[in-house]
Amino acid sequence: MIRLDHVSKSFDGKKILGDFSISVNKGEFLTVIGRSGCGKTTMLKSMNGLHWPDSGKVFVEGRELTQSNVIEIRRTIGYVIQNRGLFPHMTVEKNITYVPVISGKKNKAENRELALKLLKTVGLDEDSLLRYPSELSGGQQQRVGIARALASDPKIMLMDEPFGALDEITRQAMQDEIMKLHQKLGITIVFITHDIREAMKLGDRILVMDQGKILQLDKPEVIQKHPTHPFVKELIGAGSREQL
Repeated sequence: MIRLDHVSKSFDGKKILGDFSISVNKGEFLTVIGRSGCGKTTMLKSMNGLHWPDSGKVFVEGRELTQSNVIEIRRTIGYVIQNRGLFPHMTVEKNITYVPVISGKKNKAENRELALKLLKTVGLDEDSLLRYPSELSGGQQQRVGIARALASDPKIMLMDEPFGALDEITRQAMQDEIMKLHQKLGITIVFITHDIREAMKLGDRILVMDQGKILQLDKPEVIQKHPTHPFVKELIGAGSREQL
């Protein structure tokens, strides 16, 4: 579904990604973990053309991402960030249907029906429809953010530490919700986290990054039992200590 082919990217002379290559399979849930500044978000933004590589190529569903097709492709990719990115002056309904509306779907009845369907999908009640983001809890806002990302019927969902600002109980509930959504919809998810326990729980595979490179990419059980790098071993140890 997604392929980065020898991608390099620098900002202000500092290399963030160096000759970086990865393939994400159809329907896969890939979790990504690493230190702050290791290139996780740059990698994610490269996948939908928010960052353009200095060298190398990006492919989405077999199509090379270019300046001429980036808007078209980006509209088929859901994008969820930590602070939810909701428009504070818009109701939940308008937030959810924002992308369909700007894409030309102006039928109010159909858009409301879509919003109601997506609210139900992410576990929110109909009475949330006319509320504003400030009237919702952090977990509810995050659910609306996911609903909005689903509004374009994406085959791919990119998620950048979406649960990082939530309390532990809400975070665990949201982890369960996103796993159910993944199983139900079969979409491809790339999910950045700073929590090794979250990465282990959610990922079909886990990508461990450092300094713009892949340290290890494998199934959770393989990474847990056979870490191939001292930093990966340190991550696994930290996760085990936190569980005690």
